[in-house]
Amino acid sequence: MKTVLVVDDEQAIRDSIKMILEYEKFSVLFAEDGPSAISRVQAGGIDLVLLDIKMPGIDGMRVLQVLRESTPALPIVMISGHATIETAVEATRLGAYDFLPKPIDRERLIIVVRNATEYKHLREQVERKTRIIGETQVMKDLLVLIRRVAPTEARVMITGENGSGKELVAQAIHRFSKRSAQPLIEVNCAAIPNELIESELFGHEKGSFTGATNQRVGKFELADHGTVFLDEIGDMSMNAQAKVLRALEEGRIERVGGSRQISVDVRVIAATNKNLLDTLKNGGFREDLYHRLNVIPIRVPSLRERREDIPLLARAFVEEVCTQNGMATKTIADEALRRLQSLDWSGNVRELRNTIERMVIMTPGPVIAESEIMTPQPAHRGKAADLIVEGLTFQEFKDRAEAAFIRKQLEASGWNVSKTADILQIQRSHLYSKMKKYGLERS
Repeated sequence: MKTVLVVDDEQAIRDSIKMILEYEKFSVLFAEDGPSAISRVQAGGIDLVLLDIKMPGIDGMRVLQVLRESTPALPIVMISGHATIETAVEATRLGAYDFLPKPIDRERLIIVVRNATEYKHLREQVERKTRIIGETQVMKDLLVLIRRVAPTEARVMITGENGSGKELVAQAIHRFSKRSAQPLIEVNCAAIPNELIESELFGHEKGSFTGATNQRVGKFELADHGTVFLDEIGDMSMNAQAKVLRALEEGRIERVGGSRQISVDVRVIAATNKNLLDTLKNGGFREDLYHRLNVIPIRVPSLRERREDIPLLARAFVEEVCTQNGMATKTIADEALRRLQSLDWSGNVRELRNTIERMVIMTPGPVIAESEIMTPQPAHRGKAADLIVEGLTFQEFKDRAEAAFIRKQLEASGWNVSKTADILQIQRSHLYSKMKKYGLERS
């Protein structure tokens, strides 16, 4: 049974709402003022708050702000007998789920309460899937940094290997930010052809190019007052980079084929698995944009740097896969966990998650044993055909191919780094960076 907290100083209103909601099988609790409402929410167990705006002492708008900071996932519906459009807009801006005018319409109340409590349930499911799991010191440091940076408006550059969790970090920053009630729009720059990236980001006008049969709104407009997450930003074309820089500097964009300046208020989070400083030196990335984006650098550690977290991750993935597939709960044996910890995960957390899913599905019994582990093949040892693994993105395939090629050249030169760098026609420091990135070490 879902629990609704009704915050109103008028007993008649509280009793009326209680009668309606209890008939619909909701549990109803009361608070007569702001401080008691805050205290009751902090005690836990509340699924929804119906909050009056006009109350003695602390008014509802202030209570809304406090609750948004302490319990950002809790839906709050504002109610008022003196409702105006401006008040409703301000409440929404502060993070209210909805707004109900007095006298409260019974059918409207039931619909809003049902939708809001279901929204909380769905949001909790999403957050379970997007939570950052880890108890090692590097992960604790990462979580502290996320919490410190999220409430600010600072731009963030997230770096790390493929599959390490850069997207989860971006989602966490948005979730704990003041923009959390607004959209987080994600753009995978590596997955969009160069000729379409500008249209994807900024939109286009009808007839602006072949195939532009309708006007299109871009990601920056869709994310207005929210956050844009530019994943794999190192693969963005130079023309698009120039327009992104302008949007950051001026807070305005222009659709492809258009002439009208459109104001946008967005926070930008970027991510890359590349060394952008090397890309910058090679002329593949704008230095001014790099410095605009790299205000707060956050590096996500590889799974090899936090092996102690693998049992925690494995158990969480087992539970998640069982729930997803409607299977009876399974456990994973200690020897299997130790085996997983001993492996080198070139695909990091994503690869571990895929391995766990395969183990859960293929294990007929309730306990996943060590024998169920299919040892992942290191990307650098396979033939070219072996590099094509189902589920890999194009960027991940390119990384595996590059790792395989570099290892082969290192082995051919007896692991002489200087000689290999000459063969590859790159600087020795660049080769060392590549070796570190792909975990290439002499056996």
